[in-house]
Amino acid sequence: MSIIIYLILGACAGLIAGLFGLGGGVIIVPVLIFSFGLLNFPADVLVHLAVGTSLATIIITSSSSVLAHHKRRAISWPVVKQMSIGIIIGTWLGAFAADYISGPALQKLIGVFSLCVALQMALNLKPSAARKLPNKWGQSVAGTVIGSISSLFGIGGGSLSVPFLSYCSVAMPNAVATSSALGLPIAISGTLGYIYSGWDSAQLPEYSLGYIYLPAWLGIILTSALFAKLGAKLAHQLPPLLMKRLFAAILSLVAIKFLFFS
Repeated sequence: MSIIIYLILGACAGLIAGLFGLGGGVIIVPVLIFSFGLLNFPADVLVHLAVGTSLATIIITSSSSVLAHHKRRAISWPVVKQMSIGIIIGTWLGAFAADYISGPALQKLIGVFSLCVALQMALNLKPSAARKLPNKWGQSVAGTVIGSISSLFGIGGGSLSVPFLSYCSVAMPNAVATSSALGLPIAISGTLGYIYSGWDSAQLPEYSLGYIYLPAWLGIILTSALFAKLGAKLAHQLPPLLMKRLFAAILSLVAIKFLFFS
């Protein structure tokens, strides 16, 4: 029964990624938390497993997106290279920080983050170009911040890197493409960090690799890429602002549940 849940979750995550340009982690993490709760996973590792597993799925789901953007020559690889230095540092910092945060506390932090994303989508907030890209050190620092937050919440970083690049006067198509490429080092480094930090935990369920729950990972990757393509097609046929606000409402309910009823 649980593998069916993960297949459906992968399909939903793919649709959302294709429809809104958001990484599937925004929906994968909350649903994994709910499903792991139903499976009676220990509270101390439940949220960490959800975050780590989400990052591991992004390795697979972002690869096809990166290839597609690369074929269109839309990715700024020098920016990816420089920001990835900070991202690798940041994702490991995020993974180790998460290991020292209790499961319930981490869940509330995810609730706050989900609420922020929901507000941004509901209000359709977009930063205007206000400056140029910082120098190499500045890009590395930005990568460290984006990587640490992404690793802490199990996301690919698109909700952070796209606004940052847009603010730095990168054209939106290139910002989205470059952000997709940045999602790969976030996912790879973050996954390794969660495997390492959870390796010695005695509370992990069977079929876990550190803080990665392999049955959930497999179910999600089997359907997410396929439905991401469907989501991209639907994005051109449905009212985008209405869809964003509907999803923002759902995400707000998730955030309220995590903040006040967990």
